[in-house]
Amino acid sequence: MSQARQVAIVSGSSRGIGRAIALELARRGMAVVVNYRSAEAEAKAVAGEVRALGVDCLCLQADVADPDQARGLIGEVQAQWGRIDVLVNNAGITRDKTLRKLTDDDWLQVINTNLGSVYYCTSAVMPIMIEQSYGRIINISSYVGQAGNFGQANYGASKGGIIAFTKTAALELARYGITVNAIAPGFTETEMLSKVPPDVQEKIRARIPMGRFGKAQEVAKVVAFIATEADYITGQQINVNGGVYM
Repeated sequence: MSQARQVAIVSGSSRGIGRAIALELARRGMAVVVNYRSAEAEAKAVAGEVRALGVDCLCLQADVADPDQARGLIGEVQAQWGRIDVLVNNAGITRDKTLRKLTDDDWLQVINTNLGSVYYCTSAVMPIMIEQSYGRIINISSYVGQAGNFGQANYGASKGGIIAFTKTAALELARYGITVNAIAPGFTETEMLSKVPPDVQEKIRARIPMGRFGKAQEVAKVVAFIATEADYITGQQINVNGGVYM
């Protein structure tokens, strides 16, 4: 790999928004690390798409909800490629239930995967980026972390926590040439949304001023802008939501 080429890690990039981000960063000329927990076939397919764009790609399995595996992922990329310029903390899950039905396990799985992984990966990549005097950390939050949503107390708490974490990390890392920002997508056409019953989807769509769901590629383009051009933007939450939350 050319030492001049930037390296980007996208956690949870075997499908959905993560896949779109990996491909968009590859289009911008970055070498990309496609990370997955269990969807090996899908992740390898994404890696093939990345390589078809003419850039290098590593396809690495790691459950970033596990601190050792998350830090091992960062360490392996550093060992193989010698630098990490962009970290996109995208991995996330849902376990939707009302508070009356929510279990401790439902709570802990979502908090540790969605929020814990952001801390684990960020804490591991920080020394590398500080040594480089450069880094872009982009955390994928959600409209639900800003406005809340019925049946998503665990998901909303995790995504709201990402926004708060982003602000603190931005304050601490700005002096080292590292920016930290959060992207808050609204309702986006992904596998997650496709599981919502059609009648419920119609009710959701009716709440969106732009009258449609977002596309993963629209989120990916904002991530790419932050990663490549937004040198004086840090500590911000950038909404890509069609106006559903202002």
